[in-house]
Amino acid sequence: MERSTLALVGVAGGAGTTRTTVEMAATLARADRSVAVLDAAFGTQGLATYVDDRIPDDMTAVATGDTDLGDALYDADYDVPGRVAFCPAHAPFERLARAKTPEAARAVEAAVADAAARFDYVLLDVPPVAANQAVAVLTTVDQRALVAPATQRGVDLLPRQRGRLRDLDAPADAVIATRTEAADAVTVDDADHELPVGSPVGPTSLDAGSPLAIPVAAATEALLDIDLELEFEDPGLLDRF
Repeated sequence: MERSTLALVGVAGGAGTTRTTVEMAATLARADRSVAVLDAAFGTQGLATYVDDRIPDDMTAVATGDTDLGDALYDADYDVPGRVAFCPAHAPFERLARAKTPEAARAVEAAVADAAARFDYVLLDVPPVAANQAVAVLTTVDQRALVAPATQRGVDLLPRQRGRLRDLDAPADAVIATRTEAADAVTVDDADHELPVGSPVGPTSLDAGSPLAIPVAAATEALLDIDLELEFEDPGLLDRF
C-alpha cells in the first residue's frame, strides 16, 4: 500500500538525515510529485540552509500557533516537473522553547495532516528522539526510517534509537546507512539501504548520472511503496539495489 508520510530519524547529530530527506524530496519531484519537507529538528535547524529566501515564518511558528503552515512553506527552485516546499525551523531561542511543549506537539501533528492534504508526499527531518515534537511526528506518520552514518558511532547508537521508537509503539520500518563509500566507512549490518557520499552541494540526486541518484530512488520507492518510473543513464542499475 502506498504511503504518503515518511519520517527520517537520525541516530545521532550529523548522521546526514537532513541531506537524505532533501535528496528523497528532490527525487520525488523529479518524478513529478509534490513534496513538503517539514523540519522537526528544532535545535539544529539544518533544513534552513536549503532555503534561499528570508525565513520570516517557520516550523516552530506553526507549532506555537503564530502562523499557518502555508505561510511557512518555501518552494525550492529545482528544474524538475514536480514541487518541493520546505518548512524549516529557523527561530530565536524563546520560540524554540515554546515549540517543544506538549501543546505545540499537537500542533505539529496537525501540521503533518495539513501538509498531507496539500501535497502528494510529506517527508520529515527528525533528530534523535528526545523531544515532544519528534514523538508527535513519529506517532503520526505512515513510515519511519532510521538514518545511521557508516561509522562506529553510528553503529553503536543505532540500537538505542531503534529501542526508543519501539518504546513509542512506532517501530522503524527500515535503516538507511549514509556515507557508505567514505574512506573510513564501516559496515552497518542492519542497513536496508546504503547511500554513498554525495557532493558538498545538494541535492545531488537531481543529476540522473550521480552516484546518489539510483540508491536514493531505490530507497524512496521501497519506503513509500511506489514506482517512480525514473530514467537513469543505465536504467538496469536500479535493479541492483
